[in-house]
Amino acid sequence: MNNEENEVIDLVEILYAIRQHLLKVILATVVAAIIGFAASKFLMTPQYSSSAMMIVNTRQDVTSNVTSDQINSATKLVATYSIIIKSDTVLQQVIENLGLGMTYSELNSRVSVQAVDDTQVMKITVNSTSPEWAQTVCDEILAVSPDIIKEAVEAGSVKVISKASLNLNPISPNIKKNTALGAMVGLVLALGIIVLQVLLDNKINTEEDVTKYLDLTVLGVIPQYDQGGKME
Repeated sequence: MNNEENEVIDLVEILYAIRQHLLKVILATVVAAIIGFAASKFLMTPQYSSSAMMIVNTRQDVTSNVTSDQINSATKLVATYSIIIKSDTVLQQVIENLGLGMTYSELNSRVSVQAVDDTQVMKITVNSTSPEWAQTVCDEILAVSPDIIKEAVEAGSVKVISKASLNLNPISPNIKKNTALGAMVGLVLALGIIVLQVLLDNKINTEEDVTKYLDLTVLGVIPQYDQGGKME
């Protein structure tokens, strides 16, 4: 019974301590949010992306009616074509055509290819610190890859259905998200420090603490006077 009472009292003390230090908690939250905002705005380099889409067809699609089997075959070819587009055969040609001062591995890390909702459409995305650079590289991949794909895989073909876009809005950092995350971290840290202070404080400050921790009855209290003789 005493343990349960102590637990309730501890919770009340924690809430009381938080209330006493509420301004500090708010200040810590605001400061952490400002740090998160400033780091995202001024310290992190914005990243941009440019995307384009291509549709995969089987060889028969060009001259005959499209069947469900042909669509399924084309969908399965998306994975194969994705590997080819990210291969050094395509990307090295892009580097040479544009005169990019980078290696195949560096360009490969900036390029992603994925199927759109498990369809025969694949999306090519290029990431960069420059939106114009990303668009130029993505356009060149669209120009180079179809012929190489046809030469490597005789079972199908690809067509461009959406050219590379110029996206002036950065994909990262997410300033709003980082600001909110900073505020949350500041709030948690401030509350954590207050809770630890309460839990680690084993000093007896009031007569209630005597009853609580020592299970003794207080018979009397000696008043404390300041140097002027006034009771504190």
